Amino acid sequence: MPGPDPHDDTSRDYEQFEKEQLAQDRDAIGVDTADVDDSTAQRLVNDLVDADVVTLVPEDQVLVHEPSGTTFDSSTQLAVFHRGWTTGRDADTEGE
Repeated sequence: MPGPDPHDDTSRDYEQFEKEQLAQDRDAIGVDTADVDDSTAQRLVNDLVDADVVTLVPEDQVLVHEPSGTTFDSSTQLAVFHRGWTTGRDADTEGE
């Protein structure tokens, strides 16, 4: 009994397709945070406070990201989180 025809073997094509899909998923999920330095983060947080998206809690020394309810003790962490959160929301609305 002869083996499968090597010309009909599509397993490599499927593996390549799967790798490309995973790479696209990572690109869609990933957020570039390399440009979030302290001054950029502080500006973004100030803008978010002005827009009532972030609440300062001075007695606990934290920042609360109101839409998600997540608490941060660093403006840089909050800025990176907010960028990722916004990107995720944008990706969700594009899929609708």
